[in-house]
Amino acid sequence: MSTIYDGVASFTVEGEEVLEREVKPFGSGGAHITIPKRWLGANVKVVRTSEPTKPEE
Repeated sequence: MSTIYDGVASFTVEGEEVLEREVKPFGSGGAHITIPKRWLGANVKVVRTSEPTKPEE
């Protein structure tokens, strides 16, 4: 479920745990976040909560 308010989406997600991380550059064109090793094999969802600080190249 998602609802849009003035260009901002609101999501309701059921889950087990929530982490807040900063996306870091990776290689020559990607980015990544780190998650706990105990999450290996789990399904996850990623939601961007702010505008990127660097424009996409």
